[in-house]
Amino acid sequence: MAEYKLILPSMGEGVMEATIISWLYNEGDTVNEDDSVVEIATDKVDSDVPTPVSGKIVKILKHKDEVAKIGEAIAILDISTPLNGTAGEGEAAPVAETPKIEEPKTEAPAAEVVKELEKPLTTSTPQEFSGDVYLSPLVKSIAQEENISEAELKTIKGSGLEGRITKEDILAFVKNRSDEKVEAKVKVEEISPSLQFSNSPTPTLPLSTNEGDEIIPMDRVRKIIADAMVNSKRTSPHVTSFIESDVTNVVKWRAKHKDIFEKREGEKLTFMPIFVKAVVKAIQDFPMINVSVDGDKIIKKKNINIGMATALPDGNLIVPVIKNADQLSLSGLAKAINDLAYRARNKKLRPEDTQGATYTISNVGTFGNLMGTPIIPQPQVAILAIGAIVKKPAVIETKDGDMIGIRQMMFMSHSYDHRVVDGSLGGMFLKHVHDYLQNWDMNTEI
Repeated sequence: MAEYKLILPSMGEGVMEATIISWLYNEGDTVNEDDSVVEIATDKVDSDVPTPVSGKIVKILKHKDEVAKIGEAIAILDISTPLNGTAGEGEAAPVAETPKIEEPKTEAPAAEVVKELEKPLTTSTPQEFSGDVYLSPLVKSIAQEENISEAELKTIKGSGLEGRITKEDILAFVKNRSDEKVEAKVKVEEISPSLQFSNSPTPTLPLSTNEGDEIIPMDRVRKIIADAMVNSKRTSPHVTSFIESDVTNVVKWRAKHKDIFEKREGEKLTFMPIFVKAVVKAIQDFPMINVSVDGDKIIKKKNINIGMATALPDGNLIVPVIKNADQLSLSGLAKAINDLAYRARNKKLRPEDTQGATYTISNVGTFGNLMGTPIIPQPQVAILAIGAIVKKPAVIETKDGDMIGIRQMMFMSHSYDHRVVDGSLGGMFLKHVHDYLQNWDMNTEI
């Protein structure tokens, strides 16, 4: 039998492991080259793994809910028997000479990636670990965020491969530790509530349920979103500024060009490329919006990568990233946005499609909302929410005086991290986005 080891491929910068969600084939099934054979999940995105060869799956090495490292074998295929059955019925197919299969070499992560993975998620003093306990990048970041010492880590019984601590193990430890703090707090408060002082968030007490209440466990994606949102509010002091823009020119310009563009390019022309273009111009005017915070350091980003919050059919949220948005024309932005949105809603995104955003836009107007107060995706320092475009009576200034007219109006909400973005910077940035949209040139080419 000629064996071929199916390897978990690289899933993008910073992704070192993945969890098996489900196998699309069973042991004994035959697969063709490029068939998707297994669904996997990383911290960023779910995706399929195709097989680069045709053959029969003889052994599955990593089963559902198990974690595999990048470059690790997850299944063994028999590639010696032709799938089209050229041998006669009842005859044994000729066995091909067993080729020497070389194990793919897993390249050591670049120094920049290692440095990024070792950064703490918060500004608190990071925990130092000796290396006696193996920690994946995700588990290590949770340990640093929750201030879990190495001594505490050694008390956790890991349920992963070779006793490795998984994300579920460390989150369970954090929950139990919080429950213990609640019990201790209640006991002390029974003696003297006035003696209680704490700078940490108050743990949530268990909720009571009534007959008929439905308990719905969070799925994996919802847990990740919940953790990220709580971490962001704990990390960044949020401030939100609002502005109302007259986007009548934008609406008229799109109406004029959308049919021509779709006929020429085979692509829909939405409002989002226009919004992204205005945001990119404003970032170029105020580059200190395009930064991240690392402790007491501010990292000014060279690239302008725009995250685009996208609602999924299952109700969850994902943020694909338009890389180097400042280098794309309106036409290029339209194509990139349509492609990312389509692949996001059909679970076709690659892990790298959700990484590296430096600023994010959330279009709450697609749900009919006028405005919102978005939460900053860490480690970015700002996010823009765009509301619904609504016809309203508005004052129009003309050379002959003011008049009332029906205009297309839209609210924008800009949330920013007050550690590094003051009201003047956050407000001026928003005003520039407003100006670019309100004064949109009707002669703009697409």
